[in-house]
Amino acid sequence: MTHTEKNAVDLATPTGDGLDSRLVVERGSFRLDVALTAAPGDVVALLGPNGAGKTTALRALAGLVPLSGGHLRLDGAQLDRTPPESRPVGVVFQDYLLFPHLTALDNVAFGPRCHGATKAQARAQAAVWLERMGLAAHAGAKPRRLSGGQAQRVALARALATNPRLLLLDEPLAALDARTRLDIRAQLRRHLADFEAVAVLVTHDPLDAMVLADHLVVIEDGHIVQEGTPAHIARHPRTDYIAHLVGLNLYRGEAEGHTVRLDGGAGITTEEDLTGPVFVAFPPSAVTVHRARPTGASARNLWRCEVAGMETHSDQIRVALTGDLPLTADLTTIAAAELDLRAGATVWATVKATQTHAYPA
Repeated sequence: MTHTEKNAVDLATPTGDGLDSRLVVERGSFRLDVALTAAPGDVVALLGPNGAGKTTALRALAGLVPLSGGHLRLDGAQLDRTPPESRPVGVVFQDYLLFPHLTALDNVAFGPRCHGATKAQARAQAAVWLERMGLAAHAGAKPRRLSGGQAQRVALARALATNPRLLLLDEPLAALDARTRLDIRAQLRRHLADFEAVAVLVTHDPLDAMVLADHLVVIEDGHIVQEGTPAHIARHPRTDYIAHLVGLNLYRGEAEGHTVRLDGGAGITTEEDLTGPVFVAFPPSAVTVHRARPTGASARNLWRCEVAGMETHSDQIRVALTGDLPLTADLTTIAAAELDLRAGATVWATVKATQTHAYPA
């Protein structure tokens, strides 16, 4: 390997301060106001429903949307007024946006060329990046001859070839089929683990976020509603959107000891002994469904419900229930058939107190 090639694959740069930003963007009636900070080596995932402001935040970081207020600093340098093309930022768009008339090699070489490298230098660096991505054999192929996974890796190589201090990924796996997504997610995780600057990922897929990110930031209506590690957020959801995202039944109520009284009047018995406003969460798999009211002493929670709907969920049947306590339950196909469930049917739902999780609101 030549000295030039070694430099091309060496991502090590002087240690900086990472990302320090407060992104305020006003567009019509919508206002984005989020603070994002990250240290070099961190991968931050932005999650939220459609229209929450995730993509606006990403575009503000890239300089494609001007800030209405706040600040944007990267490694201690002020970027607010720096033109997009002059920022040490790499972007991988959802549709990759590869140049259709250029080969994979020249797509990757485009970034170094824009940063002043000669054509020969840029192509040498691009060749090293394609080899690193396992695409050396496709260097001469144009985008239309690449698979979705190959195009994604070319786009990532193009973004990394300039040694950015901030890598932005906008739904990078959304255009892939399920099998390719599985493989590319694992590869992307390895590349991000080696990336020594800050990476910010926008995704709708909770699995992408949980696998790829060190820190999750959940945005709703232009504001951060929760942030933390993937494990903490999965265990302690604080909004219905997050609970749905991680697959939990979530309720808010007032705790007195082991009993939580909900606004609608229903009660939940929990294992935790708490006082005051709390959230209570439990997975659909914790719910047992009966056609007749269970008899005998039991410490389980018990509610009378009606079947509102059913759908296939992975290898199980997810049942939506209304009544004393709206909730979802996961049943095996055999169990659903034996219960002879249909819309409007009356059932009884039980959950053991030991399978609930209560925490302060």
